[in-house]
Amino acid sequence: MTVGLQDSAIFGPLFADADIAGHFSDAERVRAMLDVEAALAGAEGRLGVIPPDAADAIVGAARAASPDPASLQAGTLSAGVPVAALVAQLRTAVGGQAAPYVHWGATSQDIVDTALVICLRAVIERLDTQLAALADRLAVVAEVHRDTVMVARTRSQQALPTTFGLKAAGWLAPLLRHRDRLAELRPRVLVLQFGGAAGTLAALHTQGIAVMDAMAADLELGVAPLPWHTQRDAVVELAGWLSLLTGSLGKFGQDVVLLAQSEVAEVREGTGDAGGGSSTMPQKANPIAGETLVALARFNAGLIANMHHAAIQEHERGGPGWQVEWLTLPQMAVAAGAALKHARTLADGLVVDSVRMRANIDASSGLILAEAASFALADHMPRPDAQALVKAACADAAATGRHLMDVLAETTTAAVDWQTLRDPTRYLGAAGAFIDRTLAAAGVRSAG
Repeated sequence: MTVGLQDSAIFGPLFADADIAGHFSDAERVRAMLDVEAALAGAEGRLGVIPPDAADAIVGAARAASPDPASLQAGTLSAGVPVAALVAQLRTAVGGQAAPYVHWGATSQDIVDTALVICLRAVIERLDTQLAALADRLAVVAEVHRDTVMVARTRSQQALPTTFGLKAAGWLAPLLRHRDRLAELRPRVLVLQFGGAAGTLAALHTQGIAVMDAMAADLELGVAPLPWHTQRDAVVELAGWLSLLTGSLGKFGQDVVLLAQSEVAEVREGTGDAGGGSSTMPQKANPIAGETLVALARFNAGLIANMHHAAIQEHERGGPGWQVEWLTLPQMAVAAGAALKHARTLADGLVVDSVRMRANIDASSGLILAEAASFALADHMPRPDAQALVKAACADAAATGRHLMDVLAETTTAAVDWQTLRDPTRYLGAAGAFIDRTLAAAGVRSAG
C-alpha cells in the first residue's frame, strides 16, 4: 500500500529523491542503530565500564547482525521504538556472559537519535553536493545572459528594463547563502545523543562523559554540552533550512512558469518533444519542472509547522513530539532533494528567447522607460512637474500606441536626447555590477 506519493513507484520520481529516501530506509536506520550500539560497547570496553572481551563480542555481533524485520515491527508496536527488540536480538547474537552488557547505560532515544544523526550526515552531504552543482549552473546562466535585456516586472506589472543575467543571479544568490547556512548548522546537527534514562548518565557513575566523548569520536560526531533529548532546536533548524531551500527553488520555478506563459513566452523548459504535453491539447508544453518546484516549496512550507510543534517536549524525555518529528523530517529532506533535482534539470535545459524578450520591450511603447524619462526631465524642471508630465504622456502613449519618447518630444521643449533615451540598454543601472558581485560570491570570475 502506498499512502504518501513520495513512496509511490508512479509519482515518487516527481516528488522524491530516491537516494535521499534511501538514507531513511529501514535498512539504513537499523544499520545506523547497530553502529551506535557498537560504538557504545567499544567505548565502554576501552574505559573499563564493561569487560573488554564483552565489548569485543558486542562490536563483532553488531557489525555482522542482520536483524529480523518482523521482530522489530512487533517490538515497535509494543514499545513505540524498535530499540528494545533490536537489543534483544543483539543479545541473542552475542550470547554468553557478554549478552547483558549490550546497551549498557543507554536509553532507546540515545540510539534512535544518534542513528538519525548518522543518516542525516549522508543526507546533508548529498544535498550540499546537489546545491553546489545547481549554483554552478546558475552562475553560467547569469554570465551568459548578462547582456540579455528583458522587462523587469514588479507586482506582476512591467516596470523597468533589466537583464536575464541579473534575474539568474537573483536565483543564485540565496543558494549561496543556503550553502553558508548549511555549513554553519552542520556542527549543531551532527551531534551525538547520549544521556541514559533521564539525561544524567547515572548508570555509568563517573564515566558517563568519558563514554560520551569516546562514542562521539568513534562515530565522528560532535558532542553537545549535555544530552539533547528534549532540546530539538538543531533538528528544527535543519528542517527550517530545508524549507528555506525549497522556498528559494520554488521562486525559481514560479518565475519560469510565469515567463513561459504563452502571452509572455520569454523562456521555456527544455523538456523535449515528449515533455510537458497535454493529454488533449497538442499545442501545449506545460512547465512541469517549474510547477513541481512550486508544489514542493509549498509542501515543505506546510510541514515546517509540524517541526515547530514537535519542538514542544515534555520534561527530560518526551513522546508525541518525537513521533511527529519522525513523520515529518524525512518527507522534508526527500522533497528538498527532489526540488534540487528538478531545479538542476530546469537550469540545464532552460531555453531563453532573447528575441521575444526584446519584442516584449518594444511592445510596451517605451512605457518601461517612464522612470528614465522623468529623471531626465528633472534636470530641467522640478521633479514633481517632470513626473506629472511623464504620467500624462504615458496615458497618451498607452491610448495611441505611440512611443513614449515621441509623445514627450512633442510635449516639452526640454533639451533631452529622446532618441538615446529610447534605448533600454542605457537604463540598466548597476545590473552588470550586481551580476559580478554575485558571481564573485559564488567563486566565479566574470568575463563581463
